[in-house]
Amino acid sequence: MNPSTHLTLITGASRGMGFSMARQLLTAGHTVLGISRTAMPELEEHARHIGATVLQWEHDLADSGSLKGKLESWLKDSQAEQAWASVTLINNAGVIPQIGSLDQIGEGDLARALRVGLEAPMQITAAFLRATDGWKAPRKVLNISSGLGRRAMASQAAYCAAKAGMDHFTRCLVLEEALKPHGAKACSLAPGVIDTGMQEQLRAADPKAFPDRESFVGLKTGGSLTSPEDAAARIIAFLARPDFGTNPVADVRD
Repeated sequence: MNPSTHLTLITGASRGMGFSMARQLLTAGHTVLGISRTAMPELEEHARHIGATVLQWEHDLADSGSLKGKLESWLKDSQAEQAWASVTLINNAGVIPQIGSLDQIGEGDLARALRVGLEAPMQITAAFLRATDGWKAPRKVLNISSGLGRRAMASQAAYCAAKAGMDHFTRCLVLEEALKPHGAKACSLAPGVIDTGMQEQLRAADPKAFPDRESFVGLKTGGSLTSPEDAAARIIAFLARPDFGTNPVADVRD
C-alpha cells in the first residue's frame, strides 16, 4: 500500500451526503471505511473502477457499544500494516424520530435518535482516539452537526438535542486534545440545508404535528437546497483547510 494514502472513516456512508463524501474521497485516493446499516454496491464498484480501497461494515449505530472493540482492533492492525498520511473520522450518521411534540414520541424512537445522533459519535470518537493515540499521522474528527443544534424547533426536540450535544462534546474534545502533545483536531460542522431523505421526511410531515413544515417545503420549491454532491465537496474542502479545528463549532457557509 502507498505510504502516502489517507484513511477516512465515515458513518452513514450508504446514502445521501455520506455516500457522496465516500465516493469523492475514494476518487481522491483515500482508503475509506464506511459504517452503515447497509452496504452500497455502488461504492465497491467505484473503488474497483478507480483502483481505490473501500471497506463497508454493516452495523446499526443504535448499538455502538458492540462496535468499539472491533474498530479499535482494526485501526491498530491497519497501523501495523500501513503508514497512513492522515486518519480522519467523520461522524455523519443521524436519524429523525417520529415528527411531533416530545410527549408524542415513542420511548424506543426517542432512544434510537439519541443513540445514533449523540451516543454513537461519542463512543466511536473515544474508540478512534484510543486506537490512534501515539500515531504520528495527523488525526481529525469531523462531526456533522446541523443548524438545528443551534436553533430550537418545535417537534424536533430529539434531533435538536442530539446535534446540540454533538456541538458541545466537540468543544470539550478540542480542549482535551489541546493538552496532548499530538492531539487530534476536531470540529462540529453544520453543512447547510441539503436535499436528502431527512428533508423529504420533514416536507411529508403532518402540518398539525410539525408547525415549520411549510418552511421546509419552501426550501425545496425555492431551490434553496444544496445537492448531496455539492455539500460533500464543500465539507471535504473544509476538512483540508489549514485552520481546521481552530473553531470547534462552525458552519460550512462561513
